[in-house]
Parts: sequence; structure tokens; C-alpha cells
Amino acid sequence: MLPISSSLPLKTGDIIFIAIPNVLYRKVAQITGSPATHVGIVFDDPHHGWVVAESAVPLVKYTPLAKFLARSDRGWFAIRRLKGGLTPAQCEHLRKACDAKMGTLYHLGFRFESKRQFCSKLVYEAYLAATGIEVGRLESFRQLLARHPDTPIGFWRAWFLGAIPWSRLTVTPASQMTSDALETVIEQTQAEP
Repeated sequence: MLPISSSLPLKTGDIIFIAIPNVLYRKVAQITGSPATHVGIVFDDPHHGWVVAESAVPLVKYTPLAKFLARSDRGWFAIRRLKGGLTPAQCEHLRKACDAKMGTLYHLGFRFESKRQFCSKLVYEAYLAATGIEVGRLESFRQLLARHPDTPIGFWRAWFLGAIPWSRLTVTPASQMTSDALETVIEQTQAEP
């Protein structure tokens, strides 16, 4: 069972990870070896309470925290925080960086160099703009697949219409989940199916 979002030990700027239960995100979990398949940034909004800045199909938006958590597979989630915390100025810059991306379309091909967004790219760019810190790791699809060579690639061939873009740079929620720049605040283990 998911906790009441108001009881979580949250701070503005926390990074929240969930596991989306659909075929695409399960394939992301398989290729990265992590349950973290979706990520966003938490803000305490004076009008709406806790919200999550996220890039989701079809666009970047703010989502109420409870609604964000409710989408996770079997209740799994993790909250990580920048080591040493954020200053008030960094929190303000982080919110402005996310505000500037609102309404940007989602990139289904996970291409970092695109003008479009995807969840981990939003987190990476917002944190870099606000703090100068890279949260996560830019890597090619070749590098990503090389770390998990037993991962079947048939799905990804089909997803990319027959040709996996091996040199395309991306950033994954898994690389952010394991970032040395962050510390874990809470991780809710998965409930039994």
C-alpha cells in the first residue's frame, strides 16, 4: 500500500523514482537492471501541495504527488536527495528550469540531443541548470546494452523500426537512481503481486 504522500519526508527538489507497469517501461527495467523506470522532481507548491515535475507522454507537466505514486507498479518508489541538500536559491532555479520545460513534447526515441524531453532528460537538464551538477550518466545505447548483454534486443529493434540507434546518447532513470551525487531518503520495496 502506498503511503499518504503528506507523511513522506519530502523536500523541494527531491528526485522521485517509480516503476511504470507497461511493456515499454518493463523493457527499460530489463535493459538497465533497475526497477526505476520513471523519474521526476518534487516541489512543494503553495496552491497544489506536493507536485512532481515530470516528462510523460505526451508532454512535460506537473502532476500531484499522490497521482504520480499511484502509477507505480506494486507500490515501489524511491526518493533520493542531493547530498548536502539544495540552497533556497537552487530550489528556485530548479523550479524555474522545470517551469521553462512545461508543455514540451515527449521524445519516444529517448534521444538526449532532441528538443523534446523524456523523464530522465528533464531531471538531468533541470539539475544541471540549477546546480551545475550532472545527475545521471549520458551514455549511448551501445554502452547501455553492453552492460546487460543478456538482454533480448528484439523489442528494441521493433521499437526503433528495425534499426537500433547504437550511438544515440541518452540518460536513464537507473543511472540517476545510482548517482553518487544523491543519497536515498526512502525506498518503498515492492509489494507481493
